[in-house]
Amino acid sequence: MRLATWNVNSLRSRIDRVEGFLQRHDVDVLAVQETKAREEQLPLMGLSSLGYDVAAVGHDQWNGVAIISRVGLEGVEVGFAGMPTWGEPPVAEARALGATCGGVRVWSLYVPNGRKVDDPHYAYKLEWLARLREAARAMTGDTALVGDWNIAPQDEDVFDLAAFARSTHVTRPERAAFEAFLEDGWSDVTRAHTPGPEVYTYWDYYRQRYERNRGMRIDFVLGDPGLAGRVRGAFIDREERAGKGASDHAPVVVDLD
Repeated sequence: MRLATWNVNSLRSRIDRVEGFLQRHDVDVLAVQETKAREEQLPLMGLSSLGYDVAAVGHDQWNGVAIISRVGLEGVEVGFAGMPTWGEPPVAEARALGATCGGVRVWSLYVPNGRKVDDPHYAYKLEWLARLREAARAMTGDTALVGDWNIAPQDEDVFDLAAFARSTHVTRPERAAFEAFLEDGWSDVTRAHTPGPEVYTYWDYYRQRYERNRGMRIDFVLGDPGLAGRVRGAFIDREERAGKGASDHAPVVVDLD
């Protein structure tokens, strides 16, 4: 089974790229983040003709997550238990979607960005991660927590740590929140197959950062022990970030036996 995750930065704008990616890499399950649309607005006919089922949740032009699967799509769950709310009035944002695909419980996750360290959104981000951790402790069976984590957990995961000295994504509380999942037994199943510095999944559109490889590694697949033991390979499709109309993220792909 081939499982992938990709922040597409608008599924409507990049549906052709998504369809091409699925076919080119023979992907069975794709978790998508930042669909930026309600489900009824998504162009899904092409995916259906390719044999994929789709579960999606989105409320407006922000956030939004989906799971695209050709190996089953069962037990769809919008949001996790205890997921925090945001805004006024407070609402549960479209940031988490779970489904069982080919016997694997897949969670497509779009962790809040945090904006700035002194912003209320930063506190929301940390609470969101803490609640996700609590919910994850109750998850059973082969499970994958995948998506855009908006955290660079190691120094080598950013092109220049000094450039982020006063920014989110690399602060101690954020990194501790990510590490807490590993302490609970979850594994970052892609790093061993994509080792080393300058191996990124995200490049800002600003000042040709992709062309200069000034990126960040913030997209991950975390697996419980059962799923981690099935991993046989992984790669980052860096070339999908290239060219006109690309998302600012690259897909992360994992092969399971």
